[in-house]
Amino acid sequence: MPIPYFHVVFTVPPAIAAIALQNKETVYQILFRTSAAALLTLAGDPKHLGATLGFFSILHTWGQNLLFHPHVHCVVTGGGLSPDRQRWIAPRGKRFLLRVQALGLLFRRLFLEALEEAYLQGELQFRGQLEDLRDPQAFGRHLAPARKIKWVVYAKPPFGDPAHVIDYLGRYTHRVALSNQRLLALQNDQVTFQYKDYNSDDPQRSRQMTVPAEEFLRRFLLHVIPSGFQRIRHYGLFTNRYRAENLARCRALLQGPIQPISALLPAHAQLQDVLADLVESAARCPQCKQGVMVRVMVLPPIGWFRPPSSTGDS
Repeated sequence: MPIPYFHVVFTVPPAIAAIALQNKETVYQILFRTSAAALLTLAGDPKHLGATLGFFSILHTWGQNLLFHPHVHCVVTGGGLSPDRQRWIAPRGKRFLLRVQALGLLFRRLFLEALEEAYLQGELQFRGQLEDLRDPQAFGRHLAPARKIKWVVYAKPPFGDPAHVIDYLGRYTHRVALSNQRLLALQNDQVTFQYKDYNSDDPQRSRQMTVPAEEFLRRFLLHVIPSGFQRIRHYGLFTNRYRAENLARCRALLQGPIQPISALLPAHAQLQDVLADLVESAARCPQCKQGVMVRVMVLPPIGWFRPPSSTGDS
């Protein structure tokens, strides 16, 4: 739609991340559900916006150093549909959607309530260093600090237009914990990779970290998600069942033309050039940066020999 889109990130404190590591599916579901509920509830309050937002959420579980850091990125409409569906309500400022302090407080309460309910229902398992949390009193003591600290909800500057959202989708929705470009060396069973320290005085400066190969594999495998888990989800106006109807209504109120995604992409000829560059880059030798891999032959699928059964069936 012809509106700005906001980028909101929900994170959980380390005490919660430790529980999530041993209960990935249960805690990830809670993270999705409560972050979405916080956005929809606060935006629906007339004191804040008084409208229904549309957004999609993407689960990421890593930080730059590959350690476990579960969080969700939300791409949120800059405004929403009024309760009577007769008006489009824009945010009060171009760079302001909702108060992140209020969002953080609501998210913390909803998340901890859902986590406690999962504990009471026996949906959480504890092993190793967390084995003591099987005791309800120990579990309560573990959560006590998380009730007092501020939970970080980070609102990044809004995307400029739908084209920026498409660009974000292409770069970040299906990325893994570490891109090939950040892998620098494997020598003497040591892996060197590139990272940024966002807690430093110079968060944009690229740094290098070298760890044993086993530690590198351990960190990378922390981010394997449960089989079949849906890590991109849609909420509010973008809910799958009503999305087409909601978007048609919003566009009518915004008096904006229906702009297909294809209109935001490069022309066909440009797209072919981009694809050709990508193929050539992927085939180029990572060492000398000059030679290009040439396909010599394609091996056919292996058909393993299966001896006939004693009954004569083949």
